[in-house]
Amino acid sequence: MERDLIFLPIAAQVMLTLLLFIRLGQVKARASSLNQVDESRRALHKDAWPDYVLKVTNNIENQFQTPVLFYVLSLMAWALDRVDWLVLIVAWAYIATRLVHAGIHLGANVVLWRRKVFSIGVLLLILMTLLNLRTPLGL
Repeated sequence: MERDLIFLPIAAQVMLTLLLFIRLGQVKARASSLNQVDESRRALHKDAWPDYVLKVTNNIENQFQTPVLFYVLSLMAWALDRVDWLVLIVAWAYIATRLVHAGIHLGANVVLWRRKVFSIGVLLLILMTLLNLRTPLGL
């Protein structure tokens, strides 16, 4: 198995984060053009922005929580030569949960749905951790 394939799901997570930053620029520009921003609080206070901007801002913050563990675990798998088909499936499944989570968060924002998808992502990270801890003899 080509261990460098682990960089594809990493790149997908990075791309998701960058696309969210682009989206944030768009919604902030819209809010500003519609005079929906409290200009006196804008620089330091999130509540200066309308809710539709806060949804994107909050989702970007989410991209620097469990995804950081994903990056570390992916790089561990690569460095320890643990990348195999199972690790790649788990990595891509984790990315799928991040995409679904972002879609829910930026859409209907139903916390129950978000929590379920988030929990599945955490379970996948736990599985990735265990896969990284495998020994050559099998664990």
